[in-house]
Amino acid sequence: MERVAVLFRRTCNSENCSKGRRPLRERPLAGLFFCSLPAPLSIPCLSLPGSNPGDFVPKVKTNYICNSCGYQSAKPLGRCPNCQAWNSFEEEVPTASTSGKSGRGGLGGYGGVKGGKLTPLSTVGRREEPRTPSGIPELDRVLGGGLVAGGVTLIGGEPGIGKSTLLLQVADKVASRGGTVLYVAGEESLEQIRLRADRLGVAADLQMTRDTRAEHIAALLEEHKPALCIVDSIQTVTVEGEGAPGGVAQVRDGTAMLTRAAKETGTATVLVGHVTKDGTVAGPKVMEHIVDTTVFLETVGAFRLLRSVKNRFGQAGELGVFEMRGEGLIAVDNPSAAFLAERPLDVPGSVVAATVDGQRPMLLEVQALASKTPYPNARRVVVGLDPRRVDVVLAVLERRLDLTLGGLDVYVNLAGGLKVPDPGLDLAVALAVYSAVVGRALPQNVAVFGEVGLAGEVRSTQMALRRAEEAGRAGYKRLVVPPGLDGQAGVKSVEEAVKAVWR
Repeated sequence: MERVAVLFRRTCNSENCSKGRRPLRERPLAGLFFCSLPAPLSIPCLSLPGSNPGDFVPKVKTNYICNSCGYQSAKPLGRCPNCQAWNSFEEEVPTASTSGKSGRGGLGGYGGVKGGKLTPLSTVGRREEPRTPSGIPELDRVLGGGLVAGGVTLIGGEPGIGKSTLLLQVADKVASRGGTVLYVAGEESLEQIRLRADRLGVAADLQMTRDTRAEHIAALLEEHKPALCIVDSIQTVTVEGEGAPGGVAQVRDGTAMLTRAAKETGTATVLVGHVTKDGTVAGPKVMEHIVDTTVFLETVGAFRLLRSVKNRFGQAGELGVFEMRGEGLIAVDNPSAAFLAERPLDVPGSVVAATVDGQRPMLLEVQALASKTPYPNARRVVVGLDPRRVDVVLAVLERRLDLTLGGLDVYVNLAGGLKVPDPGLDLAVALAVYSAVVGRALPQNVAVFGEVGLAGEVRSTQMALRRAEEAGRAGYKRLVVPPGLDGQAGVKSVEEAVKAVWR
């Protein structure tokens, strides 16, 4: 057997080859790639791996993907350069898609449209997708009116916060109105779900399955066309191909396949997602791009807050307030009254502020405390507010109102455990600190809001009318607000605000 060196050019006469390569010349030459085939035989083409012993098999390229933000790298990194997460890279070996069964193969995006057919925009109808009320007003508020047919919602939250409880309540409400509900249980047994349903008083008959193969779930949606499908959780869903459940490729392809199935069948689908240690949804960032709505459930004191961060069918940033009880998550109809229920009366440093969290106005208590410092440098402790904005307000008080704060430790707190980066809380912080330093409590019926500038001026804020209306509904008759609000005199500076409060 003679060893020959093989050089290739761009044409090939093989019937099975589409790449177009054939040997250019053959001659023994040391140091080049040698083919082990006998010389009389035709030299195999590089584009047909596996056909002959001398074929060239290309190396499979491996990517590493950050499971926190989706950043891709050719090699594993200890720390993600995009989101700064440590030890977050997972290996992903590309696999060939089989007949469009994989989440990435041949189905043309996530919207359920197959093929390359072109549709003029002028021929597309203006029909709005129908909504299915969830039966829970606070949830409908966050979603923009209810669950959209064919829409996919991703809900994230810490373990044990109440995601499964909330969705089981929604399933009961939808099924009790005659809608078919498919519940995919990937983490709990059906017996465990039955026990929770009994505790919550779920009387409706739900269709349950523990089959977490994405292909099988899509087939169930096609067969039964339920009004609502709940998948708990997306990290347990698997698709055909390599990779363990919960891996980057599995989560991405499973989400894409279920999204296509939901849009093709018109099924409102809710996916439960795990979260990372920093509170973001675990898995590739592309998963949040695939779904239509993303909401997070978080704990604030004794309450559960449901917040929308993305909504293709409504306003993002909506907020729903719940309270966990024995019968499940109960909606809080009046969050302002709930957050102010424990406010002390006639205590210096306590101010009622009208704020906006997302798109929802509410009343919160801003607290301040000032005490002589035993340290060379006074301390500034801020909880629930932007520390830099509080520093600006303190500097304005010292410069514009001649309020001495250099020898005082100042503590500012937004009561209730909320974190609200609202510039409209500046005036409340200023009055709370001033009240704490001079030892004078604000009157009971006063509520304030407004942004404070470096010159000591009080600036207008967004959604001022809705803030004022919320304060009026809560019984606060005197408002210390910026100028320009109908029916209110308004104050132009922090100095005027102090005079208006203690007039």
